[in-house]
Amino acid sequence: MDIRVQEAPFDLGAEASAFAARQTGMGAVVTFTGIVRDLNGDLDHMQIEHYSGMTEKALRAIAEDAHARWDLGGSLIIHRHGRLAPDDMIMMVATASRHRKDAFEAAMFLMDYLKSRAPFWKKEATGKGTAWVAARDEDEDALKDWQ
Repeated sequence: MDIRVQEAPFDLGAEASAFAARQTGMGAVVTFTGIVRDLNGDLDHMQIEHYSGMTEKALRAIAEDAHARWDLGGSLIIHRHGRLAPDDMIMMVATASRHRKDAFEAAMFLMDYLKSRAPFWKKEATGKGTAWVAARDEDEDALKDWQ
């Protein structure tokens, strides 16, 4: 398990290649990258805050749960904080397994849990001002598939 919470951008290609190179005997590597969206066309930036230490601990618990549920050879979570603009990469998940089904399902699990259970606070800044991003019902509904 590799868990990183960082302000700096990451190189998707380099991270995916390095992760895959570390996986020996695995038949599948799945990656997902989340990107800051400008849904209404007026997003200036998103400010992501977290408590250092607590956030990493929570992400590790989510990753440990994924490793307990699926036969994974490795996993990677990178989540950024700080000021992000539309189209910036905000997070990356990678999973490796001997079989693609485990790699895909574990990646989906990680993404769903990161979206709704990872302790990050997001504030959007638009031309109208700033507002905290509220939890969405569909994100909570996605967790029901994993219970």
